[in-house]
Amino acid sequence: MSISRREFMQVLALAGMSGFLGPRFAQAAGKSAEDAYEIPDFGNVTLLHFTDSHAQLNPVYWREPDTNIGIGAAKGRPPHLTGEHFMKYYGVAGGTSDAYAFDCLDYEELAHKYGTMGGFAHLATLVKRFREQRPGKVLLLDAGDTWQGSATSLWTKGMDMVGAQNLLGVDAMVGHWEFTYGADRVKELADKYLKAEFLAQNINDSTWGDLVFKPYSIREVSGRKIAVIGQAFPYTPIANPRYMMPDWTFGIKDQHMQQMVDECRQQHKADLVVVLSHNGADVDVKMASRVKGIDIILGGHTHDIMGPRPVKVGNTLVINTSTNGKILARFDLDVGKGKLKGYRFHYLPVFSNVIKPDAEMAAYIKKVRAPYEKKLSEPLAVTESLLYRRDNFNGSFDQLLVQALMEEMDAEAAFSPGFRWGYAKLPGDTITFEDVMGQTAITYPQVTVNEYTGAQIKMIMEDVGDNLFNKDPYYQQGGDMIRVGNIQYALDPEKDIGHRITELQIGGKPMSMKKKYKVAGWAAVSRPVEGKPVWDVFADWLRTQKNVRVDKLDLPNLAGDMKGNPGIAFPRDYGL
Repeated sequence: MSISRREFMQVLALAGMSGFLGPRFAQAAGKSAEDAYEIPDFGNVTLLHFTDSHAQLNPVYWREPDTNIGIGAAKGRPPHLTGEHFMKYYGVAGGTSDAYAFDCLDYEELAHKYGTMGGFAHLATLVKRFREQRPGKVLLLDAGDTWQGSATSLWTKGMDMVGAQNLLGVDAMVGHWEFTYGADRVKELADKYLKAEFLAQNINDSTWGDLVFKPYSIREVSGRKIAVIGQAFPYTPIANPRYMMPDWTFGIKDQHMQQMVDECRQQHKADLVVVLSHNGADVDVKMASRVKGIDIILGGHTHDIMGPRPVKVGNTLVINTSTNGKILARFDLDVGKGKLKGYRFHYLPVFSNVIKPDAEMAAYIKKVRAPYEKKLSEPLAVTESLLYRRDNFNGSFDQLLVQALMEEMDAEAAFSPGFRWGYAKLPGDTITFEDVMGQTAITYPQVTVNEYTGAQIKMIMEDVGDNLFNKDPYYQQGGDMIRVGNIQYALDPEKDIGHRITELQIGGKPMSMKKKYKVAGWAAVSRPVEGKPVWDVFADWLRTQKNVRVDKLDLPNLAGDMKGNPGIAFPRDYGL
């Protein structure tokens, strides 16, 4: 059970609160909880940034990955730090609220102590407070993946989240999973209902080459011109179904990005250039090295922790702010004529036990969820294990899902996509139908069963592995490794495609490259398919189980030079 807000503040004070949250949290004990977020005044412009909320209107648990391997130049560089490597790099003390918010160690114990995080009503309280303190100086920027990830967002086709964004006062956003509602629905929401500007410099009409959305917005703040350039997820038609946006082209398009930066600087006389990006952290870092004149990149997509200080690439500051509304990033900027003169950066965890929910947003959330509450609250099973998804390899929630696929579809093995969204559940929690949808709510959910040869299984796994571990960030697509059920293998992340996956087994026996195996899966992207929605398959299985637990994850044995890699918190899990 979560502790009270008053108890939480006392814990913060006793912990000393070094690192992320700073001394203001310790000083706040004995005052109102909101005083914990008191920030000294600085500069003339404030940027507030969140990303990858994945349609979670209410607070949730979210465990940061214990494995986030960096390859090549990314090895040992944020965000590819986990466990003790992360704690040491940032000077975070174990057992504290900042350790809970930003790392995976002792997660269960700390989750019981510090509670859920995020929630749009809690975000709204912070945003309103900061706007009242700095009237006319604040821009709120959403880096995307906002309209997808929950049952209500799927059933309202994103409308519930657009309403929440409007109440929150988002000024601009970019997209990725938004596009899986289809081009027509995205344009309808963006043009008719969303008050924020939907920006993308890298989406063009495939026939004429015209930009589909505004590439940038020029805002005047404190007498300074602030340019916000939008960067949608460049690999949307590859990572998601192409048939859902058949007439649009995507891509990184950093040459066009340079043109947009130059246009903002020269034509519009922008004093500050901000890129609102859904590239993913490593792609943002590379883009910052190639495109000149960007002051700040506010990133999303890979759900990475990049704080409490931004990564600096040349003169460009790069950040990413996790997921599920868990972090609100704040830049206070001293913007002069034509240049950024100074900044203060604040990486603010959104503790739902500390922040009073905003009444207006809370009422909206209750109203929009009301028609679905009965279905959402259906109890399915009780978990005896910590369930989570985010990790380079199998998460425990995914392990349950592939087990359900194999048993329900009578398959020898199973695949599940390496999606990075999907919140956590603690041991002893009841898994509801809403929780199942929180792991599966997509517009192409059909379960399929295919007969694959061992060679085809290897090819599929090699292809996904290259999306994750290619040494060139521009060839990475940002998802984690495909989840497997009843498949064992060794993997060397530093090898090239075709050579990473070895020692394949199925059910503990060597896999034949010629033999066919019955493999269940879901979320096919190449074409529409027939089949039962994955949430029904998963829910049916859970109803028969009553209690579930995960004793062992289907993790690879890591080969090559992985020993001591700072992106691996628990090396023994991988045979290291």
